[in-house]
Amino acid sequence: MACNLRRTISLWLVIFVVRDEGGRREARHREWWEKKMEETYPLGVITASILAFLFLVGIHGRWGKGRKAAGKRGSGAVAAGLGGADVIVVGAGVTGSALAYALGKDGRRVHVIERDLAEPDRIVGEILQPGGCLNLFELGLEDCVDEIDAQRVLGYVLYKNGRRAKLSICLEKYHVDVAARGFHHGRFIQRLREKAASLSSVQLKQGTVTSLIKEDGIVKGVVYKTKSGEESKAFAPLTIVCDGCFSNLRHTLCSSEVDVLSYFVGLLLENCQLPFPNHGHIILADPSVVLFYSISSTETRCLVDVPVQKVPSIANGEMENYLKTIVAPQVPTELHDAFVAAIDKGNIRTMPCKSMPADAHLTPGVLLMGDAFNMRHPITGGGMTVGLSDVIVLRNLLRPLHDLHDAAALCKYLESFYILRKPVASTMNMLADAFYKLFGASPDEARKEIGQAYFDCLSLGGGFSSDSTALIGGLNASPLHLVIHFLVAVTYGVGHLLLPIPSVRGLHRSARLIYAAAGIVLPLMKAEGVRQTFFPATFPAYYRAPPAQLKQ
Repeated sequence: MACNLRRTISLWLVIFVVRDEGGRREARHREWWEKKMEETYPLGVITASILAFLFLVGIHGRWGKGRKAAGKRGSGAVAAGLGGADVIVVGAGVTGSALAYALGKDGRRVHVIERDLAEPDRIVGEILQPGGCLNLFELGLEDCVDEIDAQRVLGYVLYKNGRRAKLSICLEKYHVDVAARGFHHGRFIQRLREKAASLSSVQLKQGTVTSLIKEDGIVKGVVYKTKSGEESKAFAPLTIVCDGCFSNLRHTLCSSEVDVLSYFVGLLLENCQLPFPNHGHIILADPSVVLFYSISSTETRCLVDVPVQKVPSIANGEMENYLKTIVAPQVPTELHDAFVAAIDKGNIRTMPCKSMPADAHLTPGVLLMGDAFNMRHPITGGGMTVGLSDVIVLRNLLRPLHDLHDAAALCKYLESFYILRKPVASTMNMLADAFYKLFGASPDEARKEIGQAYFDCLSLGGGFSSDSTALIGGLNASPLHLVIHFLVAVTYGVGHLLLPIPSVRGLHRSARLIYAAAGIVLPLMKAEGVRQTFFPATFPAYYRAPPAQLKQ
């Protein structure tokens, strides 16, 4: 036993000595190597720089020859067309311009074709919610709300039957100014276009895209008419269609039906002070909603929602009479005179309020985005927030890819886009359409009772009202949270009908209320896709990695 112990100790001593000697040799080798590196470092830098320069010159020469050859090959087919692009973007609205900037900033060559590059003049798209402002920061576009006289919106005030509920948006946890903004839509669009055009890799061209160019089921580019009326073509491995709510390419790429829910009648009130500055004012009137919000330091936008079944004529004076006799008496006293003055001025405009679920066909070489792809009622002002969120999702998906020419592999990979966009898009879609069903024109008394319960919950303040502003503002992109939020309001309404002592009439009204609530939520969930909305992680596309052949 003692002999074995001595042998073990001797063995460990030998190992220790060997390891120590090895460590000393390694230290001496490291010192020698560091000394040599110091001596040869300048020479190495010079040599590497020369080799890199020669390599780049060679690549540039080959690339230039390839471009000249390609130009010669395509010169006959595309006389005045656009070539050499990585991506074609159809439409330079909010989504198209932001996408062009995001992709151009990543080094992609982007050609944008827009029907009219003049400043647009619209009565919607004038409120960017806090979630959308956060997206601007994410994209590096936050300065696009500067120098356009945009007005900060810090909350909302709801009016109903002589009562009001004031809601504030909780922004304290954000280190940047993400307050909602009200502005002239056209001014914001022009700022986005200027930002995109400031990149050398982005080219904006005015033209009307008339059709997609397809070969063997793959979209290769677009046919468009220039400003002078000349027909031309543009080619790229990926075409992204985001030409707005009046898209003329949508029908070839998706099967969703556009539903016109109502019409917004727009007025512009001048030098009008809102009762609560820096707040959007929402009048839950009869038969439908009226909105007031500032879009400049001297102008206030008013939008009157009119049921689609009975839109009065502007030409014969019916609209003016409707606004003065039906709507004006329900407008807050502080805004009444300015409202009537805007009617008398005569610049009354209308805009259809559309809704369309996202249901695109997967087509190699093309992607559908923005209002051309998905719409919700504009009552909550969430459209631009959804569009900017989609831009971020697509940009992040495309970032690892260096080659977009394998259309089949790219199409399969971009299935992920339709899944990853769901949390934000579905929350904003369901919220907007549910809000309109609660407070828009409806003969259903049960829906009106749910709307009253929702308003009563908001009047209590606290967590329910802060949750509401987070959802409306796009700061809480949780579809499940939205459904729970809605159920809380329904539960409050049922409790109000049954307490203090349940009655047969109360039970009957409660059953009708629950049935009406299901009639609102369930169709919206079905339209969005229950699995895609609430369980996106169950789809393989949720985890899909970039194809190896596209990363090379």
